[in-house]
Amino acid sequence: MKRAALHNLGCKVNAYETESMQQLLEQAGYEIVPFDEAADVYVINTCSVTNIAERKSRQMIHRARRKNPDSVVVAAGCYVQTAKEQVSEDEAVDILIGNNKKHELPALLEQFFAARMEQASETGVLSVGDIAADNTYEALTVSRTAERTRAYIKVQDGCNQFCSYCIIPYARGRVRSREISDVRAEVERMAKNGYREVVLTGIHLSSYGVDLGSSLLQLIEEIHKVPGIARIRLGSLEPKIITETFAKRLSEMPKICPHFHLSLQSGCNETLKRMNRRYTCAEYENGCNLLRRYFRHPAITTDVIVGFPGETEEEFETTRQFLKKIGFFEIHIFKYSKRRGTRAADMDSQVPEQVKHARSEQLFQDLAPMNAAFLDYYIGREVEVLAEEKVSFGGVEYFLGHTKEYVKTAIPTELYPDWDMENELIRGTVSARLKEHILLMNDVLKEKS
Repeated sequence: MKRAALHNLGCKVNAYETESMQQLLEQAGYEIVPFDEAADVYVINTCSVTNIAERKSRQMIHRARRKNPDSVVVAAGCYVQTAKEQVSEDEAVDILIGNNKKHELPALLEQFFAARMEQASETGVLSVGDIAADNTYEALTVSRTAERTRAYIKVQDGCNQFCSYCIIPYARGRVRSREISDVRAEVERMAKNGYREVVLTGIHLSSYGVDLGSSLLQLIEEIHKVPGIARIRLGSLEPKIITETFAKRLSEMPKICPHFHLSLQSGCNETLKRMNRRYTCAEYENGCNLLRRYFRHPAITTDVIVGFPGETEEEFETTRQFLKKIGFFEIHIFKYSKRRGTRAADMDSQVPEQVKHARSEQLFQDLAPMNAAFLDYYIGREVEVLAEEKVSFGGVEYFLGHTKEYVKTAIPTELYPDWDMENELIRGTVSARLKEHILLMNDVLKEKS
């Protein structure tokens, strides 16, 4: 039996596809081993979102080759798609697989091994199509994930937005959506395998269904019907999807987790224009207000890029004040990094690295009181926690899980020695903050579900 090892770089969509490729290899008779062990086949699912991500992809490819010089090294995914010529010249790579071709992995390996057996002078295999011309959704599926309680479900691929800093439309192609019936069938399999929560994810999730004549809301409403699934969480959303109708209908579905990641990138309208983001700060704020109208204390999180080309001190200060005005639970802060092949890389007024660093540090300082205020709201209140694992802090063992708002919460196991709470929904009262970002629940109000 041949041994295969896989390594994923990048986003949740990439992680889903890596797990799907792993299960395809298992079905083909491969034994899956950790990436740091000797294997006959190494599969690196690459990332291209930044130049650093591409460098890490190359490093993992070469690490695999050093681990076993006689192995077959497969490079797949976004870096392969955007830098096909460069990757094809890398002698460490045996097989190249672009996006929308990952389902071909077992067949391409079989082709490679057959050529090797025949001692063909050229055994390299290339399967990188024109992603811009491919309008089909790649039929990848999973029956389990690395997490035991929460399953990420890919429902959409591609992006039509073309933000000025982003390479992803060139790596992933145009929007392609998965049929609602196919998504539901996978969620039903996950429920039968014991998963209590699903997370719907995609490259541009808000665009789900535009190619099918359906919508993300219709998909969510269908998934809500699946027995056994207790929670539905959504991946990153575009602000303008949050209309009154969208927020109201979501609030009418009790399985929906009030945890919304609304991508912002900048709190300054002039910067948003240069980024080619298709909303204004006022529209973003309106979406947040709607969510807070229809949900009790929803967790709103976001992404912000500091130091985008042309960002002045005044524009940065405008962003700071806007972030404080909204009041986020979490902010993912990124320093702008040039990405070859994007319009922003050629823009004038590139911001010096030391300025980016200072602005990033300032936003981290601004975030701390927002995060603390959000967490402190729950002290003395009842919450529902999906218990996921056992952990120890200071010699005390806890069940650790997340609320529907994705707040980490710990329950002392010593208080409930006869309970096996993992993968169970527990309701109880929060008594304090155990650690900086973790709540403590030591009064269970209802038995496990």
